[in-house]
Amino acid sequence: MQAPQFWSRPQPTALARLLRPFGWLYSLIAEWRLRMVAPARPLVPVICIGNPTLGGAGKTPVAIAITARMKARGFRPGLLSRGYGADIKAPVAVDRKGTASQYGDEPLLLARVAPTVCSPNRAWGAETLAEGGADLIVMDDGFQNPTIAKDLSILVADGAAGLGNGLVFPAGPLRMRLAPQLARASALLILGDGAAVAPVTRLAERRGLPVIRARLEPDTKRLANMAGEKLVAYAGIGRPEKFFATLRDAGLDVVETHAFADHAPYSPAEAERLLAAAKAQGARLVTTEKDAVRLAGSDDPALMRLKRRSLVLPVSVVFDKVAAHQLDKLLDTLPGGGRRAAKRKSSAKPTAKRQNSEKAIGGKPIGSKAAGGKANNDGASESKSARTGARGRKAAAAKPRRAQVKTKS
Repeated sequence: MQAPQFWSRPQPTALARLLRPFGWLYSLIAEWRLRMVAPARPLVPVICIGNPTLGGAGKTPVAIAITARMKARGFRPGLLSRGYGADIKAPVAVDRKGTASQYGDEPLLLARVAPTVCSPNRAWGAETLAEGGADLIVMDDGFQNPTIAKDLSILVADGAAGLGNGLVFPAGPLRMRLAPQLARASALLILGDGAAVAPVTRLAERRGLPVIRARLEPDTKRLANMAGEKLVAYAGIGRPEKFFATLRDAGLDVVETHAFADHAPYSPAEAERLLAAAKAQGARLVTTEKDAVRLAGSDDPALMRLKRRSLVLPVSVVFDKVAAHQLDKLLDTLPGGGRRAAKRKSSAKPTAKRQNSEKAIGGKPIGSKAAGGKANNDGASESKSARTGARGRKAAAAKPRRAQVKTKS
């Protein structure tokens, strides 16, 4: 989906004001779900990386950065995604050699750093990861999903884009009113600079929420390799212009840009147009990691040529010392967070269980429970997810500290 232009205007347009009542209704329904649905409590801690708006804010790079940080603390994290754009009806482990049509584009990026499961039912997906050896779950998205309990919830906001016109979908980009979202958050993470995010930052600070600032940094070696080249840039992400600005801010010669819808697969005709544009300009093609994984695995000649001829620019989330300290204090509040950090320092070698944890989850759909679930919009069918099944109940009985999955009949 490509966001309408009027969403990004600082002040609501006439169309946005006309749609505002529908936004109120949308928010009321979302807030009602938060109050009425009893969340399942996984047997391991859960960190959720979400955002208050529809579209891209940088959740996936943040989820990857948090996962790396928790691995350094001695955890065996597993990543949980809905698998947006893929036809997934059961929890399935992501094969790093798979395609975006199988899992979606973001799960393929997540699977590079830790075992990853896609599941339309978040509770079943969490159980699958725990059974496979994960002792911590990092959710990429799902903040507004009420069917799974979270130990920490980090809201990510784009510093330059902010909250757009500040209205709720369809009048604006917000997933629901901001106040109930901040009430459920553990921290607000601002990615990048910009004045647009100042109102939400002030509101978070007034509520006593930690406000952590970070930035996206492109791979410097890849940038150096592009220096002196004429570039045709293309991207199908939440904010393609952010990628184009990154290239220009690095001093690269971007002669043409092409923006596509987020998550949308490329067609052979689009690939041919991009190849022709680069040829006409005498330029190299450059795109994002997320776009590159959508091109992988295709047997179409045009898409294969586009993949071969495209340079890829990875980015990563970077925290300064102050932000890193804020984040570490937040992560210390997790069950076992500080104890694991201390244990890691005194441990000479990782255990065999830790060494083998990434092999514990296979690449096939997970058994019988999932067969009865149907994919729905971010977990509409997950009201059944509090019933985690016999395996979850047995595990809960064995671990009295995080005893039973809480259910609501």
